[in-house]
Amino acid sequence: MIDRRSVLAGAVSFAALQPRRGFAAAMRSAEPSPSNAYDLIIVGAGTAGLPAALFTSRRGGRVLVLDSAPVIGGTLHFSTGQMSAAGTRLQQSLGIKDSADAHFDDVMRISEGSANPEIVRLAVDQAGPTVDWLMSIGLEPMAGHPVMGLGHEFYSERRYYWGKDGGRSILAVLTQQLETERKQGRIELLLDSPVTALLTSDSGALEGVRATHDGAEHSYKGRKVLLASGGYSSNPLLWEKLDGYKQHIDAAYPFSQGAGLQLAQSVGGYLRGRSMYLTSFGAVPTDESSPAGIAASFETWPDRRAPWEIYVNVRGERFVREDEPSVNEREHALLPQPDQRYWIVFDEPMLAKAPPGIKDWTRDKIRNAAAKQAVFYSAATLGELARRAGIDARGLEYTVSRYNDDLVNGHDAWGREHLPAQITTAPFYAIRMQGFAITSNVGIAVDARLRVLDVHGNPITGLYAVGEALGHSQTSGKAYVGGMSVTPALSLGRLLGQTLPLGVSTRT
Repeated sequence: MIDRRSVLAGAVSFAALQPRRGFAAAMRSAEPSPSNAYDLIIVGAGTAGLPAALFTSRRGGRVLVLDSAPVIGGTLHFSTGQMSAAGTRLQQSLGIKDSADAHFDDVMRISEGSANPEIVRLAVDQAGPTVDWLMSIGLEPMAGHPVMGLGHEFYSERRYYWGKDGGRSILAVLTQQLETERKQGRIELLLDSPVTALLTSDSGALEGVRATHDGAEHSYKGRKVLLASGGYSSNPLLWEKLDGYKQHIDAAYPFSQGAGLQLAQSVGGYLRGRSMYLTSFGAVPTDESSPAGIAASFETWPDRRAPWEIYVNVRGERFVREDEPSVNEREHALLPQPDQRYWIVFDEPMLAKAPPGIKDWTRDKIRNAAAKQAVFYSAATLGELARRAGIDARGLEYTVSRYNDDLVNGHDAWGREHLPAQITTAPFYAIRMQGFAITSNVGIAVDARLRVLDVHGNPITGLYAVGEALGHSQTSGKAYVGGMSVTPALSLGRLLGQTLPLGVSTRT
């Protein structure tokens, strides 16, 4: 089971995790003094905010970083840290010929053209130099990397990387860099400091933020503000409002509450990506509540384990070819199923003979779990199994009968090729699987310079957004494209740190 709280080591006040309400349209303040205004205020000390702070500081900029959490790192604490980048020095050393153009083409192919080409182009152009930089400061990819893919549609070339500790491998090297800059007095960091409003002048110009720190509200003046506060993956109410689907699994960073999106809207920004929701192909939930945690993963990749079982929805119907090689096809097949839920159905001979479906689980562990009749189920008949699991009994009985007949005829109605055995012998089993997403698809609309746009398509002067606050759909579309969440956040945060104009009081 994923323990969402352990990473914060007891430092989190979980009352503070509740969605914040009542964002003001914009708080007013006096004109900032050029002598005490920050060059850049960054909301969020995570995947995008940290490189933005580092590179702004290295250019002499005065930076303030605020985060509502008690620790830096954001979703890097939970992320697998999978990156994709083309034209890297590591690829070149291995004789791999790759380019940002090829990376771009793959992203648009896998997303079927649904990703934002403007943002994708910007991200892939910066990805190679960003991964090179991370490796130059100590990030070590896993042995044998880069690879073609894992858990997503494959790339056309080996450009997929991650470290042995996932996102924490990235966080470790970023933390070292941050401490170096802070010792030089170039970056101020305030944790446990949720930003509650953006400050504007009487003319409407952005001039800073208001945040809560040490139990009191404070105003911080800045020439530019960067919203790098992540998404809303731990805010079930906002999730359902923006995506239109109930959140059934919550395994995300607890501070992903959508604050940055609300801040952008408070000064006229708008959100996009509402039609881009996609579920993963699911995992075994901890229980039957919503949202639940993740108890285990069942191996549904046919190239790693050919399926013996069948997959049925709540009506007892099969909805996809179980050995469909494309994870994208399987995910899109699951999306329209009621509650993005399905059950893996099999019998005792399958349990006894098939390769284990859950890593490190014995057959007896599955039998014992099924005896509790919650998430895992067993019964002497298919009808009773269906009633216990919450599946339509007639639908399941018909589906299994049709499947068994197809095996006799040697031709499956869904085109399935791996047909090892009929489902005939009690006890019968079902494992409840729940589709889910842990990335926020809806995000803040920005232009090619990452400036936040208002509802008329005009940039809001001084306000920028990057990372998951843009919405995962902008870099992956209605698909899961390997490495196109973490890498764009790192790369575009780094790009802004390198290029944002600094104020006249910039130090050298």
